[in-house]
Amino acid sequence: MEAKSTFKITRWDQTVYDEAEPQLGRALVDKAYSGAMVGTSTAELTMCQPSDGAAGYVGTERFTGTLDGKAGTFVLQHGAVMSGDNAEFWGHIVPGSGTGELTGISGTARLEHELITLDHDLG
Repeated sequence: MEAKSTFKITRWDQTVYDEAEPQLGRALVDKAYSGAMVGTSTAELTMCQPSDGAAGYVGTERFTGTLDGKAGTFVLQHGAVMSGDNAEFWGHIVPGSGTGELTGISGTARLEHELITLDHDLG
């Protein structure tokens, strides 16, 4: 089943942990979701930011709220690599991470520019 939602970033606390080129950093991020997903999340992202404008990140994020009206939590692992006009986004719902009415959830996720698309199965 496909579900689309939008999100707004409500916290972005970024630090650099390696100053060498390309720079490596991490960010603690909170989001508020609306649409098929209604709720909040917290995530930790690790990032690589070369000086030429390219970038890459990987993240682990726990969503708490409802998906298609079913309450619970689940964990997403997602990432992207970007260079110029090219970008590749990927993500997965971590198997076994669902709780409450979302127990047994599985699937893929694509997070891009304040939009998330889940292709999921509730078991």
